[in-house]
Amino acid sequence: MGVIRYIKEEIAVIRERDPAIKSAMEVFLYPTFHAILKYRLAHNLYQKKHYFLARWISQRSARKTGIEIHPGATIGKGLFIDHGTGVVIGETAIVGDNVTLYQGVTLGGTGKEKGKRHPTLEDNVMVSAGAKILGSFTIGENSKVGAGSVVLGPVPPNCTVVGVPGRIVKKDNIRIPRKDLDQVNLPDPILDAISELQAENKKLRKEIHALKKAIAEGRKG
Repeated sequence: MGVIRYIKEEIAVIRERDPAIKSAMEVFLYPTFHAILKYRLAHNLYQKKHYFLARWISQRSARKTGIEIHPGATIGKGLFIDHGTGVVIGETAIVGDNVTLYQGVTLGGTGKEKGKRHPTLEDNVMVSAGAKILGSFTIGENSKVGAGSVVLGPVPPNCTVVGVPGRIVKKDNIRIPRKDLDQVNLPDPILDAISELQAENKKLRKEIHALKKAIAEGRKG
């Protein structure tokens, strides 16, 4: 009964967060569904120190689904991986409840650390397509990481991070709802800086033009 209840919970998570799913039966065709089920099995074996068997299951799952989750990772309830191709979750990663990952996301290490080498994602975190989070630090609850970002340091709760390297561009202490999965309408600090420079350049050009005109008129007089 425990297994059946767990499968029902996973089906509910996928149907809630993917509008493309039209029926419960479609969930069984979804790579995420199989990847997470296989992870749970492999993680149980890993905790019992059956390391080879755990890795064998996880690697077979990675080849079939394109989602590589190390059996040593710790993952809470309600993980949703949309599409999933290219997602990598490292051995010492910790993922909280109701986390959403999109395709191409990496929860990896830097290659320089020992022990806890991978990031911790607290509850309700969303990581957009292609983002890389590298190192043993924490992404605070309700935070969002923009598509293609590379995050190399800790992020407080209720923040939005974008860019390479990742920069915090929004922190308003307002809880991000679980259904807020917008990967597009995020702040763009680089574009904002360019816009400011363009506006300043336009202002300076007008001032220079006015100064030249004043000098020319002065010479005529």
